[in-house]
Amino acid sequence: MRRTLLLLILVLLTTLNRPSYAQTAPASRPPEAFGYRRLVVMFGRDSVQVLLLSKPGEEKLKKPLLLWEQGSIPTSLLLYDAHGPYSPFGFHPKKVLESCHIAIISKPGIPLTFDVIGQDPNVIFQRRQPPAYYCARNYLDYYVRRDEAVLRFLKKQPWVDAQRVVIGGHSQGTSVVAHLAAVPGLVSRAVYLSGNPLGRNMSMLAQARQAADTTAAGWIFRRWQTVVADPTVTDCKGDDPRNAYGFGASEMPELLRTKVPVFIGFGTLDSGVAGDDYLRLETIRQHRTNFTFREYPGREHNFFGVKNGQPDYDDFYWDQVGEDFLRWAGLWPQ
Repeated sequence: MRRTLLLLILVLLTTLNRPSYAQTAPASRPPEAFGYRRLVVMFGRDSVQVLLLSKPGEEKLKKPLLLWEQGSIPTSLLLYDAHGPYSPFGFHPKKVLESCHIAIISKPGIPLTFDVIGQDPNVIFQRRQPPAYYCARNYLDYYVRRDEAVLRFLKKQPWVDAQRVVIGGHSQGTSVVAHLAAVPGLVSRAVYLSGNPLGRNMSMLAQARQAADTTAAGWIFRRWQTVVADPTVTDCKGDDPRNAYGFGASEMPELLRTKVPVFIGFGTLDSGVAGDDYLRLETIRQHRTNFTFREYPGREHNFFGVKNGQPDYDDFYWDQVGEDFLRWAGLWPQ
């Protein structure tokens, strides 16, 4: 497998009963040691850390911008070991830097880098309690408002082509993508990968129904009843009510308000596939022409193949998915 962020495989598998995650201390190596630039953007009283990746020597060259939205796990952007850093992007970014700059925003209160030497990156963040600073901000409305502010700041930079700003994301990141794509004039295109336009609850229910697990399905409905009774509770216990309320709601209204072109990509074995199919039916009914749907047959939530009912981690397909949406966005070098 390419040295992409291994934590991709946990994004949806852990939503039914997710433990808390965190790091205990910042890593010693800064992101600059791995070729990234760092910006700090003020959002209210919060200092928001943004990592930028550019082709060496072209950091100040005016180019389009791709802002990539993270998934749900509160991990550092750059995990590294003795071989160097893992990429925080599912796709391989090196070739894309010929055509654009890439930006990604850190999780609130989480160190930018983390040394995973001798540890399994797929399990290390399951055993730790996230900081209170993170818990207080880990909800959809905060991410949408924060990332809109970051985008507006980046668009003012002389090295950004403000007319060609693309926002993309995978899994939970698509919820932020859907809301920001609906803001008039903010972005030029949007990439929505492995999201469920009907909301996270519907993906969880699809998993429970497929497993014929009526206990899990009943828990989801009871949990949602508790969440909507008081959606402001922040208790730092997994997906607390404020988080669950925002990410559990349908994104159909936001997606159907968008005027910019939107790329919808998903594996046909993903638990959210019914929501993507429903969105496609609705765009046809409404005569919408700004949506492009790309399905990947036989692939699951993270675009791995499936063997004997389980993800085949040797069958890595992210590079092809990345090339598909980057070509569609006009960001793939000719």
